[in-house]
Amino acid sequence: MEIIGYAASVLIGLSLGLIGGGGSILTIPILVYFFRIDPVLASTYSLFIVGITTSAGTISYHQKNNVDYKIALIFGIPSLLAVFTMRKWVMPALPHHLLNFGTFELTKPDLLMLVFALLMLAASLSMLKKSKAAALAATEINYYRLVLQSILVGTITGFVGVGGGFLIIPSLVLFAGLRMKKAVGTSLMIITISSLLGVLGDISRHIVIDYSFLLIFSGFAIFGIIAGSYLSAYVPDAKLKPAFGWFVLIMGVFVLISTIYK
Repeated sequence: MEIIGYAASVLIGLSLGLIGGGGSILTIPILVYFFRIDPVLASTYSLFIVGITTSAGTISYHQKNNVDYKIALIFGIPSLLAVFTMRKWVMPALPHHLLNFGTFELTKPDLLMLVFALLMLAASLSMLKKSKAAALAATEINYYRLVLQSILVGTITGFVGVGGGFLIIPSLVLFAGLRMKKAVGTSLMIITISSLLGVLGDISRHIVIDYSFLLIFSGFAIFGIIAGSYLSAYVPDAKLKPAFGWFVLIMGVFVLISTIYK
């Protein structure tokens, strides 16, 4: 199972490198189902893996002049604060046992996986529907909407441990007027900083982390993101996103069913 898990980690990087999102949403299911890691700890591991992996993608997109640092700063700061707040104070404050209803018990790991499954379904649908973002791109920056979306993305990132690229990219296109390629590169930079800051929030609570495992896993994902960044010049989004969308949809349904009927 671990061999399959490491192979799947390459897919995480490929998706992030090609379309700037979607890949990180696979990280927690891979860690939970292939490596048998507790969902709450997997959310910490996911932030580390995504942060390290997207940093490699950011460098690649920077070399192609496809990172808007001004927009990354405007979007990134509110998101960073939201992520750190969630990981440092909100997540530790949630009790392990949340709800008991007859024989049904809802625990903190269950809630995380349920929310995560719903996010996977939402992400898959956003990738399956025909994108109109390019046609609706803003002619000037909508700072108010950009900051609100940034806080939303940071909250989600801090709670479930995913990068949120499927939310960031449309925001950068619609509210900041970025071209798709530049939106992808800017998204990767935002994900890198917010994810690694989230890990710092967890480390400050003295969570035990297996860094050797994370570095090996991240190495496979980095290989994928470098390959994805290179292939992005040759593979059209119109063909890639629907195929990946169906894969994420199937994974989301699996996570939802396995969590409810555990």
